[in-house]
Amino acid sequence: MDEKTKELIAIGASVAAHCQPCLAYHLDKARELKIIEQQIKEAISLGEMVSKGAESAMRSFSRSVFDMPQEKATPCCSGTEASGKKSCCN
Repeated sequence: MDEKTKELIAIGASVAAHCQPCLAYHLDKARELKIIEQQIKEAISLGEMVSKGAESAMRSFSRSVFDMPQEKATPCCSGTEASGKKSCCN
């Protein structure tokens, strides 16, 4: 795997992990590697989608511990639906 790909993955993982120092570090590395802004934004968006899915799953799990009412789940999906509408994570 090349260094640019690794940094894009690290950016998404940093966002998903809510690690601001990690994100700052990997953004600097991405800029050093001349990764284009659009690719960085896509990596950030993917990290946000992963975070949103994990948050939803944890909310459901934590509420199930004491049989608390469940909120309507919004599963995380990627990209755009076949109809051209934005998906649930965007």
